[in-house]
Amino acid sequence: MKVAIGSDHGGLQIKEEIKALMDELGIEYEDVGCECTDSVDYPDYALPVCEKVVSNEVDRGILICGTGIGMSIAANKVKGIRCALAHDTFSAKATREHNDTNVLAMGERIVGPGLARDIAKVWLETEFEGGRHARRVDKVMAIENV
Repeated sequence: MKVAIGSDHGGLQIKEEIKALMDELGIEYEDVGCECTDSVDYPDYALPVCEKVVSNEVDRGILICGTGIGMSIAANKVKGIRCALAHDTFSAKATREHNDTNVLAMGERIVGPGLARDIAKVWLETEFEGGRHARRVDKVMAIENV
């Protein structure tokens, strides 16, 4: 698996925690930024992560900002992206099992480093169940063509 990861200034600390986790798990990743604590615009980091996912350059993406809300909104504007905002492990697992999410968003001001690692680990290790969920995901993806 290969993952693209990005954050704005509000998610920099958690991004570094998730990169360390992926190193521990042996997951290859590409960091698209940011690398500073100066105020930057989250769409500038959401878009390159999502472009890498939809082009199959990477398998999944992770985005972090202050709340995760801006990143998830920006990500879901990209055709082919199913981004879920998760601040607990149950939701992170369900988004993979039931929604086949390909991008995870989190908020650094909402979750601390330990919980963020747990959420990312569960999300990275959980597979899509398919079955009845595949039909629903197909319906959601068809909305992009309306």
